[in-house]
Amino acid sequence: MNTLKVGDTVPTFSATDQDGNTINLSDYSGKKLIVFFYPKANTPGCTVEACNLRDNYAELQAQGYELLGVSADSEKRQANFRNKFEFPFPLLADEDHTVINTFGVWGPKKFMGREYDGIHRMTFVINEKGIVSKVIEKVKTKDHAAQLLD
Repeated sequence: MNTLKVGDTVPTFSATDQDGNTINLSDYSGKKLIVFFYPKANTPGCTVEACNLRDNYAELQAQGYELLGVSADSEKRQANFRNKFEFPFPLLADEDHTVINTFGVWGPKKFMGREYDGIHRMTFVINEKGIVSKVIEKVKTKDHAAQLLD
């Protein structure tokens, strides 16, 4: 797993969101961007995390942040997830792992004694110049916005 670190320039990427729109990194040029990776739409931890970000979205935006959620779910699953919980930010359907591999968040995981490859729940804060300014490796799903706002 070759994860992006603070100070790294984020390579350009594009992927489709829950509505089939193409989202490019360049769309956020000159803006502060939070990219949060989660293992699977509509699962308990991912729902708590995304709802925490939704509930603090106005405050994040007031500080100049845009948000992008990313998982390997299909557009349809992402659309259902977004509509069910009324997320005000796009969710990328990264089925081919383009963005996941760009950030280096795919790798070996352990869950209940089982080892498998999957998406690591991580969040990257990218500054206006496209450089990683913060990486959160230990995401607190219930308090994720607080981790971003300190």
